[in-house]
Amino acid sequence: MNNPPVLPAPASSNAKPPLWEQYRARLDAYNDVEVNYDFSRQKEYTSATGWRLDDYETDLPAEAPGPPEAAGSFAAAQDVLRRYAFPPPDLITGIFKPDGPLENRVMLLRAQFLFFKFYFGVRVSEVTDEAARATPAGPAGSDPERVWGYGYRTLEGHFERGQIDFTIHKNLTTGAVQFRIHAVSQPGQIRNPFYWVGFKLFGRALQRKFARESLRRMREMVSAALVGTATAQPLLTASS
Repeated sequence: MNNPPVLPAPASSNAKPPLWEQYRARLDAYNDVEVNYDFSRQKEYTSATGWRLDDYETDLPAEAPGPPEAAGSFAAAQDVLRRYAFPPPDLITGIFKPDGPLENRVMLLRAQFLFFKFYFGVRVSEVTDEAARATPAGPAGSDPERVWGYGYRTLEGHFERGQIDFTIHKNLTTGAVQFRIHAVSQPGQIRNPFYWVGFKLFGRALQRKFARESLRRMREMVSAALVGTATAQPLLTASS
């Protein structure tokens, strides 16, 4: 007697659509919105001219020397970075259309602070993809790095002005892998006086929290991905 075919369970009527569909109208509204500062003068923006320059980095699991491994730390970090999965979700959530190109991607950032939610637009400004970037010479000389990442710029309506870059670096000589964050920013125009006071009091602390938590989550997510990859590999036997 033949068993009846097993049919897939019907989709739950309570299933929510993905975030980018829930926020489609708000996301689409940023397609033609301009960057809120003069990025053509980016190299002029320093602490002396009223801008904040921040640099953060963290070590990720190392690989063997040479180009990045297909299922190694660098590739895992690329996946996390491409999905914008590393920011702390209790602070920032990135919403974007997943099928679009990374370059010029428009993202809606949903920021949470206390009982408030804010929505800001940013646009990916450039994608970095260098097979062997020369690094400044140190005591041991200059080791080339494989570098991949991207940066985004703030759009009109954002509480800040500036650009933040996220990059993954692999030292091709030593195998060391790092995740780095570089930001150039200053407060934007905040018309609501209540929000202005709040950002004045807590904005800088939130910037630092974003960076610290993003570094931590990147480490954890890459480590978890590597453990998952290792678990999925077939076990070797004595006769293998």
